[in-house]
Amino acid sequence: MRPHIVIDSKARLRLNLGELYQYRELVYILAARDVRVRYTQTVLGFAWSVFQPLATLAIFTFLFGRVIKIQTGDIPYPLFAMAGITAWTYFTALIKDTGNVIINSQALVQKVYFPRLVLPLSKAVYGLVDFGVSMALLFVVMLAYGRWPSANVVFFPAFVFFNILSGLAVGLWISALTLRLRDLQHIVPVAIQLGLYLTPVAYPTNLVPVQYQNIYYLLNPAAGVIEGYRWCLFGGTLSPYAFISFGIMAVMLILGLFYFKKVETEIADII
Repeated sequence: MRPHIVIDSKARLRLNLGELYQYRELVYILAARDVRVRYTQTVLGFAWSVFQPLATLAIFTFLFGRVIKIQTGDIPYPLFAMAGITAWTYFTALIKDTGNVIINSQALVQKVYFPRLVLPLSKAVYGLVDFGVSMALLFVVMLAYGRWPSANVVFFPAFVFFNILSGLAVGLWISALTLRLRDLQHIVPVAIQLGLYLTPVAYPTNLVPVQYQNIYYLLNPAAGVIEGYRWCLFGGTLSPYAFISFGIMAVMLILGLFYFKKVETEIADII
């Protein structure tokens, strides 16, 4: 007789983090699979993880550092931009990968039971590979300019954690909403491209008029994280408005987790 798994309808109101912990090995297995699939049968292989941030840095340095000549104080522009690129790339990668993970894994979802939150979490772990490469490049650039991290670097792991949570906060909403609104698959890439110029990746936040900064941080969950990266690495002051984006990120994440759990039992039927 086949074993049956009964899913209590009331469980959708609970996150069941204990069950999620039991499936932690599946998170690592799926993440490792994604890494292998990404670099299989590619000419440059792992070098793509190096090429992408360097290409973006070269474009930003030429356009914003040389042509527009954005002022970044005593921080060399390539260092300033690389810190923003590192945080932004991981943030957007989480949004894109997490937003499509359920639809792209429909064969697995329809055949095997496991907490569906395993899928977005595996994307967060998978993204750490490229993030690690970008961080290594950032430190290489810092050494090339003779700069050492400030004393604030002890807080850097906390901002990396915030980076993960902010990407998941947005990605979980998109993942759950995309099940019914497939148009989001086309809207999200466009929104990310626009967001690159609406986020302080290539410019400092002091260029945003003071009267709009509270709204700016309120509507942009990545702004506080990027500012936090620069504060940790280069020192200076952290805008109090950054904590607004942290608060919004926390609320979005909590609500996103519960909404994701709400539709979890319906995922196999919807897709």
